[in-house]
Parts: sequence; structure tokens; C-alpha cells
Amino acid sequence: MSNSSQLPGFRNLSPSERIDVLSQHIDLDIEEVALLRDDGALSIEIADGMIENVLGKFELPLGLASNFMINGRDVLVPMVVEEPSVVAAASYMAKLARPGGGFLTSSSAPLMRAQIQIVGLGDPANARLSLLRNKHRLIDLANTKDQLLNKLGGGCRDLEVHTFMESPRGPMVVVHLVVDVRDAMGANTVNTMAETVAPLIEEVTGGTVRLRILSNLADLRLARAQVRIAPECFETSEFTGTDVIDRIIDAYTFAAIDPYRAATHNKGIMNGIDPLILATGNDWRAVEAGAHAYACRNGHYGSLTTWEKDREDHLVGTIEMPMPVGLVGGATKTHPLARLVLKILGVKSSQELAEIAVAVGLAQNLGALRALATEGIQRGHMALHARNIALSAGARGEEVDQLVRQMVMDHDVRSDRAEALLNELRK
Repeated sequence: MSNSSQLPGFRNLSPSERIDVLSQHIDLDIEEVALLRDDGALSIEIADGMIENVLGKFELPLGLASNFMINGRDVLVPMVVEEPSVVAAASYMAKLARPGGGFLTSSSAPLMRAQIQIVGLGDPANARLSLLRNKHRLIDLANTKDQLLNKLGGGCRDLEVHTFMESPRGPMVVVHLVVDVRDAMGANTVNTMAETVAPLIEEVTGGTVRLRILSNLADLRLARAQVRIAPECFETSEFTGTDVIDRIIDAYTFAAIDPYRAATHNKGIMNGIDPLILATGNDWRAVEAGAHAYACRNGHYGSLTTWEKDREDHLVGTIEMPMPVGLVGGATKTHPLARLVLKILGVKSSQELAEIAVAVGLAQNLGALRALATEGIQRGHMALHARNIALSAGARGEEVDQLVRQMVMDHDVRSDRAEALLNELRK
């Protein structure tokens, strides 16, 4: 068993051989290896219990990003994604980060908000003070709903009251329950607490409670990552390392000031984060919603990352964003492969998973910026995309490699070109 996340030659192996290598690294048992080799790891019976009106299963590739060192620990990162170049870019940027110590991460406590909307109030300011006066009654009532969470050190921690004196529907007061959800994503927990305290809120305020629901803007549940890379790591035959760093910072600055660029820039970050969230059975839509809302926190939509030069002219990148993920509940516990993915990651808490996610997002962002700032995004991406084109044209086995080589050499990656090449090859 090896603790290294470096897997030299991994990309050149067959899927079966990659499973053999992984089993040696992670010490997988026979059943876990069988899950990876089985096309039907998610049984139709389990799928039918996960959502409604199940017809079948829809599969996506499960890949493995290598080379990640996070807080001094080597981490293999499983990723579920259909887009070529994502896994390769993350792995390569993680490799560039290793000489400087890899990624450093931190996170805040796993705090989520539940919102309770109150309408029909003629005295919203007075209602606010009444709620704050009864704060501990409300918190204690909320904490009666999840004794296990209390035993684990979590539970409702605070209460906030937000007053909207004017709206198209009149004055409105919104109560926030701030809940430590520990290793859960927390949606079910905070929603139940919100519904539990609603009658007491109506009693205290004289108003009418409408919505009782969590907020996906998890701005109290933040994860952070940093990376520092020396100029020589970026040197190519065409560009000096210093030139590449300057180009990367120029590209980042574009995203920081322009929302049209920022949307694509942040999508590139989520190209790394979403596949990991999906692989662990977490709610990637909740993570996306919180990320993009957080990107607007300064009054305009901007970059979730920053890229700078330090005093030694090293490139320094940072990211800080909401990361509401869990290790318990939902598909994380239901899906057999999600449980195996958590074992591969070696995580012990939801905060550790959150920190790995933002480190991967930072790496993915760097990969995109480096490509955009130098040879352009299409050269590497289209070389990998050519495999998809070859497969869609009907190529199989060695035919795929031959078509890919020819299309990349011709700088002509198109479906009709792949079909023509395949016809010539089979003749």
C-alpha cells in the first residue's frame, strides 16, 4: 500500500490495470474492486429507492485525478465527469504545485442557515425585538428535533432576525436559525428545525409564517485553499515562467472586473469541484447555487479565485467559497460507489472533504488560465475531445487511437472528418 498520489504512467493503462494500481494504493478489498469492475455497481433496486419513477440508470465516467498534496497529505481525487481534459488538467496542475508544498487549506465550522419568513406584520421592528428576546426559547425548541446531532456536538447555535420594512407584499421579517450540522450536508436537519419553531414564532410576533427552508448561500460554511508555484514550473519552449505568470494574472484580472468573463472563469472552477461532489453523492446543485451567489457578495459578479505575485515573483492563488457537503445521509450513504469514493479520498469529516473540493477547484482554474494565457484552450482540449469524436463516429479499439492521431495532426477534429477517416481505415 502506497501513500503517494503520484501515479506515473497511469493514463497509459487500461481501466482494468488502473483498478489494479488503485487497489494497491488504497488497499481495496475484493468487494470494492468488484464494484469498480461492475458496470452495474448501482443496482436498479437501490436506484428505485433513491428517486421517483425510476426507469433505469444513466452512467458517467468515473476518473481519478492524481498528484494532489493537500496540507502535506497525498490525496487521490475521484471525479465523475463527461468532459474531456478536466481530470488531466487537475492532475497536471497538482503536479506543478507539488514542489511548492501543494495546496494549503482551511475551513470554518459546518454552519447552515434555515430561513423562516414572517408576513402580515404591522410592527416589524417590534417583532424583531420580541424574537430576539425569545432567542433562547427558539434555539432550545429547535434543538429538541435532533438529539443525535446534539450528542455529536452540533445543533442550533444562534438566531438572527432580518427586517425588510418595504416589499411589494408589505413589511416582512425573516428569522435565520444558524445550525452546526457536523458531517451532514444539513438540508433535512435545518428544514425540520425551521418547521418546528414556526408556531412559536407566530405566537411571539403575531404574524404568519410562510416559507421555512434552508438557504443555499452557505456563507458561514466556507472552505479555503492556497497554492504557491515558482516561475520555473511554468517555463515552456515558447514562454518564460515569468511571462506565463503575468499572463495568468492578466487573465484573472479580466474575470475580476467583467461578469461575462467571470461566469466562464467560475464555470472552470466548478469543472473541478462538481465532479468530486458528484462522485461523493453530494448535492452539486446546492454547491453551484452557493458558489455563484457568493461570487456576487461585493455587489457585482466576480471571480471566486484570486491570482497574485508574491515578493519572490512566485504565482500565488487563493480560493474561498461556500462548500455545503456531507459524509452522511442521502446518496452519500446510499450509492455504493459514493461510499468507495470517500474511502479513496481518506476523509474523516465534511470539512476535510470541503477543503479537498476547493483545492481541486483552484487547480482546475489554474489549468484553464494557463492554457488560455499561452497556447489557447483548444489545443489540449481538442486533442482529448478527439476521442469522443472518434467514438461517436463508430470507431472501436485501435481505430480510436488511429483516428485521434490523424485528426490532431491535421488540426481538424470534426465528426464528419472522423467518419471519413474511419471509412478509409476500414477499406
